[in-house]
Amino acid sequence: MRKFGMMGIIVASIFLLVLPARAQDAVKIGTLDLSKAFDNYEKTKAYDSELQGQSQAYQKERDERIEKMKELQGKLALMKDEEKTKAEGELETMKEDLKNFIDSREIDLRKVQDERIREILLDIEKVVNDFAQKQGYQLILNNRVLIYEQSGLDVTDEVLKLLNQDYSKQQ
Repeated sequence: MRKFGMMGIIVASIFLLVLPARAQDAVKIGTLDLSKAFDNYEKTKAYDSELQGQSQAYQKERDERIEKMKELQGKLALMKDEEKTKAEGELETMKEDLKNFIDSREIDLRKVQDERIREILLDIEKVVNDFAQKQGYQLILNNRVLIYEQSGLDVTDEVLKLLNQDYSKQQ
C-alpha cells in the first residue's frame, strides 16, 4: 500500500512539473471560412466569368441548332412525299447530333469546372499552410465543422488577402 502511495506522489509531482511547461507551449488554433475564402478569391471570380462565357457560347450554338430543326420541321408539311422523307431523315440526324453535342459540351463544361475548383482549393490549401507555418499555428480548422468558435480565431480575411495578393502577382 505504501508503494502505491509513494507512486501516486511521484506521478503527481511529475504532472506538477510538466504541466507548467506544457502551458507555455499553448496550441495556436485558427479557423477558416472556406466558403468565404473560395467565393471571394479573385481567381474564383475570374474562372466563374470564363466559364459563364463558355456556357453562353454553348447555349447560343445549341439554340441555333434547335432553331434550324424547328425551321425544317415547319417546312415538312409543305413538302412533297419524296422531299418530306429526305427532310425527316435529316431531322433525325440533326436531333441525334444535337443530343451528342449537348452531352459532350455538358461533360466538357463540368470537367473544366471540376478542374478549376480543384486548382482553387489547392491554392487555398497552399496559402493556409504557408500562413500557418509563418504565424506559428498548429491547427487551422474549417469553421463549417465547428459547433462553437471563440471570437478572434478566424483567419479567413488574412488568408484571403494573401490569396488575392498571390493571384494579382501572377497576372
